[in-house]
Amino acid sequence: MSGFQLQRLGTITQPGNQQEIEGVLNPAAARVPDGELYLFPSLVAQGNYSRIGVARVPAGGPAGVERFSIALEPEADCELRPGRGGCEDPRITFVEPLQRYVMTYTAFSPQGPRIASAVSADLFHWQRLGLAMFGNYQGVDIGGVDNKDASLFPVAIPNRTGHPDSAMLHRPLFPGARPEETVCDPPDAKV
Repeated sequence: MSGFQLQRLGTITQPGNQQEIEGVLNPAAARVPDGELYLFPSLVAQGNYSRIGVARVPAGGPAGVERFSIALEPEADCELRPGRGGCEDPRITFVEPLQRYVMTYTAFSPQGPRIASAVSADLFHWQRLGLAMFGNYQGVDIGGVDNKDASLFPVAIPNRTGHPDSAMLHRPLFPGARPEETVCDPPDAKV
C-alpha cells in the first residue's frame, strides 16, 4: 500500500446564482508565475447553457475560492445552439514555445460538441482561436465527429519528420462508442 492518504477539506465552490443553477463543475487549473492558483470551472445555467468562469484559490487551501469573472461565454457560432449554447470542459496549458496560456474547451453548436481554443498572456484576457481542425485518419473524418476534453502538451514534440510541432490529447466520440451506445454486460463465465 502506498503512503498517500486522502483528506477532505470541503467544497471548493458551488452554484452561487441562477446562471449556475445546473452546476459548477469540471474546472481547469493554472498557476501564474507568482504562485497564485486559478480555477476555470464550467458554470451551467438552466437548459445546459454553459460558460467558463475564473476563480482564485486562496493560499492555504482550496475551500472558499474567490470568484472573479467569466473567461468565456458562448459568442462564436461554434458555441451557440438555438436557445442554448456552451463553452465548457476547459483545459489550460502554458505552452512554452508560445509563451502563452492556451485553453482548449468544448464548444457546443448545432453540429454537437467540438474542440475550440483560446489564448491568453495573463489568464484574464482570452482571444478565441476557433475550432481545432482535424484531417482524416485512416479514412475517418475526425473533424466530423463529436469531440471533447482536449489538452495540449506544454512543449513542442518532434513530428514524423523530426520538426517540432504541437501535440494534443483529445477524445473523439465515434458512433457506437458513447457510454449509452455500449453494453456493459459481463462476459459469460466459464466453469
